[in-house]
Amino acid sequence: MTRVVPVPSRALVWVLAGAAVAAVAALLLGVPVERVAQAAGVALVLGLAGAGFDLWRSWRLWRAAPLRVERTLPGAFSIGVPTVLTLALVNEGAHGWEVSVFDGLDAHFAFEGLPQTVTVPPASRRVLQYTATATLRGVAQFDATQIRWRTRAGCFELRQTLGAPRRVRVYPNFAALARYAWLSGDRRLAQIGIKTYAQRGLGTDFRQLADYRTGDSLRHIDWKATLRHRRPIVREYQDDRDQCVFFLLDCGRRMRADETGTAEQAGSHFDEALNALMLLSYVALKEGDEVGAMTFGCPLAERRDFAPRKGTATLNALMNRLHDIQPGATHSDYLLAAQRLLQVQRRRALVIVLTNFRDEDAAELRPAVKLLRRNHLVLVASLRERVLGRIARQPLAQASDAVEVAAAHLFEQSRRDAFARVVGNDPLSVDVEPAGLAVALVNRYHAVKRAGLL
Repeated sequence: MTRVVPVPSRALVWVLAGAAVAAVAALLLGVPVERVAQAAGVALVLGLAGAGFDLWRSWRLWRAAPLRVERTLPGAFSIGVPTVLTLALVNEGAHGWEVSVFDGLDAHFAFEGLPQTVTVPPASRRVLQYTATATLRGVAQFDATQIRWRTRAGCFELRQTLGAPRRVRVYPNFAALARYAWLSGDRRLAQIGIKTYAQRGLGTDFRQLADYRTGDSLRHIDWKATLRHRRPIVREYQDDRDQCVFFLLDCGRRMRADETGTAEQAGSHFDEALNALMLLSYVALKEGDEVGAMTFGCPLAERRDFAPRKGTATLNALMNRLHDIQPGATHSDYLLAAQRLLQVQRRRALVIVLTNFRDEDAAELRPAVKLLRRNHLVLVASLRERVLGRIARQPLAQASDAVEVAAAHLFEQSRRDAFARVVGNDPLSVDVEPAGLAVALVNRYHAVKRAGLL
């Protein structure tokens, strides 16, 4: 609990103002100045004495049984997700208090429901709720709760802070991952654009023996099992497991693009890239593959590497490693990133380069992709600004609109041509708007597994 700062209450200020107005009115009515000064002096002394006694008495009562603040915070926040937080004011004393409460939220939180003014009865517990929404990933600092309580006679309001500061983590939005898990269990992934394929008889890894069904390949019949069970038995296969998916995440200035001010875009480009990385990691881990990651385009001290691993705890470990990283203001060196990856990842993997491509980057990205393709299967995933498509599709209401539409089409065409020069005839690489990146990556991953390209 910090030091208390007393501030005159609004009621005390109105009383002093009323006394001053009464003194001026008496002077205007012809009352001698000496009598007005004497009366004002006596009233001032009595008022100060009463206010001082009220402050002293209230402070003694408060120190005997001060309010306690119990704040309930989740273990972590998700960016852009409103979260209801709870503050409990505990009064163990014999006197009630009127207090105004404002919680010490991090500066990167939007909130509703603060401040609140409540009366806490004696020997009671008053619970307050408000809504906080994180707007930036990383580590958030919640300072102590700020309260302002009123003295018994209402002469002063005393400001102080209660409780202890606390640090919490803000992760990317898990909504896409949760929705995927729910829809996959309900076999309705097509609702979010993810293609599904029949798995029976596909892949190269043996899965199990099963009864023959119409349409099964005759070459998958297990004749020994058929003779033993006296009915047709086939071998079922699944996609290859124990393979590796490795993310190369661009943290340079290109990824600072942010369209959160538009109604269509719910997060920045870098946040959408992290969401896509998280969703595909979940899918790959569920398929039995390893997942690794490496950042580039950021200062050496902020570089994050995550060695490939598998298992149920891998997704949490990966997010703990990447959740607080932010794109910087430097230019990304694609070739250096490719060389670093080849040093740490010698086993063949599906390498996914998450970046924001421009046509002037073709001269740097092309040799990096060529170098990676010597040992790995490379998928370049580039984020395209949504505003370009909106400008290109806008109606031509006036002459200036034609210039804007033509410029948008020219820019997009230049970008497509440069992207084609970089990736060549590769059908896996994608250049999509941020909102469609996660679905596109999952579909490409399934295509790779189905075709056995790894």
